[in-house]
Amino acid sequence: MKKLPFLLVLLLALPVLTFAQSKKNLAAVKEVEALERQRFAAQVSKDYAYLDKVFADDLIYTHSNGKQNNKTEYVQSIKDGKSVYDKIDVEALNVRVYAGEKTAVVNGTITIYQPNKPDGSPNVAHLKYVVVQVKDPKKGWQVVLWQSQKQPEAKS
Repeated sequence: MKKLPFLLVLLLALPVLTFAQSKKNLAAVKEVEALERQRFAAQVSKDYAYLDKVFADDLIYTHSNGKQNNKTEYVQSIKDGKSVYDKIDVEALNVRVYAGEKTAVVNGTITIYQPNKPDGSPNVAHLKYVVVQVKDPKKGWQVVLWQSQKQPEAKS
């Protein structure tokens, strides 16, 4: 019978603990969503200091054509003009946080606008992508994996 009051207190406290946990999880989701948008903006504006901060040293960046870069190679490709972004529109963004708010899996849809093709036609890519971010205690959220896939052009 002594266990009954303890169990009752535990059952009454469970919804409060669950709410507190989901509120914390929601904060992490919102933080990662904002960081995704900031990272895309940094790729467009060529903010190398920001990109150096948000890309983990062991980054694996797989482009939609299958080419793979590490962090140094990918940032250098932006510096060299091989990866050029005039604008990146985020169309869909879904963040799931795991492992005590230390790992985030992001999937979304973006449209990348690049300089026009040599014939003057627009150079637009519609991509679906997956990102894994890990929260480093000293550096904050960092991208450790990027994988994207081109989507077919929308028919008018």
